[in-house]
Amino acid sequence: MARRQDKQAGGERAPVAERGRGVLAEARTGAQYLTVILVVGATGLLGGEICRLLAQRGKPVRALVRGTSSPDRVAHLKSAGADRVRGDLKDRVSLDAACSGASAVISTASSTMSRQDGDSVESVDRRGQLSLVDAAAAAGVKQFIFVSFASVETDFPLQSAKRAVEERLRESGMAYTILQPTFFTEVWLSPALGFDPPNAKAQIYGGGERKISWISIQDVAQFAVASLDNPRAKNAVIELGGPEPLSPLEVVRLAEQVTRKRFDVQHVPEAALRTQYASATDPLQQSFAALMLFYAHGKEIDMTATLRAFPGQHLRSVRQHLETTPP
Repeated sequence: MARRQDKQAGGERAPVAERGRGVLAEARTGAQYLTVILVVGATGLLGGEICRLLAQRGKPVRALVRGTSSPDRVAHLKSAGADRVRGDLKDRVSLDAACSGASAVISTASSTMSRQDGDSVESVDRRGQLSLVDAAAAAGVKQFIFVSFASVETDFPLQSAKRAVEERLRESGMAYTILQPTFFTEVWLSPALGFDPPNAKAQIYGGGERKISWISIQDVAQFAVASLDNPRAKNAVIELGGPEPLSPLEVVRLAEQVTRKRFDVQHVPEAALRTQYASATDPLQQSFAALMLFYAHGKEIDMTATLRAFPGQHLRSVRQHLETTPP
């Protein structure tokens, strides 16, 4: 099953404290209440898309930004209609202020994509996210949506951090949703990781024959936003994948059809990835090696039950991704 109700939570929430009043605390409009949603990781690709969707749907959104965040990305959040609040996962006081008055928190932040001074798997993905969960619970936040990934057989620091945060969420008393997407098409099928359609080149980790349910960041954002109003997302762990599992070699063949180019394919053998994993001294580099091994082993997800639980959700295919990638 792609989705499961988390039995550890018993399907019920523990009572939560009364929310404090913040700058964007609840505003009464007749019998309705508008509640602010805090997005952590808002300057990233996924967090930015979540902010855009929330604002588009008329939901008050508060984006956590750092003083060192890209001015262009902060300006993009402003133009999308998101309020900005200064904060950092490594600064608990700033998290307390950011969570004040929020009804829900969505966290997509990670040191893997935007690493700045002082950022690490330990400081951001573990301690920072644990502090955020604690700050949200203390502020009386009702729901916490956390973007993680499915369990990987190989042990590595990023996975250990994610599991620790998931466990803290289960114990927090807040309603929670743990989203576990597979490999993002916009990341793993991009030049940054060796998949380069404009130059007809592809780097494949492992043999490339095992299928992966690639998923678009846009779809993960849609599920995150939909989880706010879907009772079946409460206290649940939801694995997310795309509409059709494809092996990396099948993706290359599809890219050749779309671009009408013959690709130069280079393989990184599993043995080399295992050596990289075993010899890595940096936690982030070891985590990347483990994720590449995960890619090599494949990951298929049946989305049938999840799509029934989220009616109206549509999944973007790898072909659609390739067809909209700039030449």
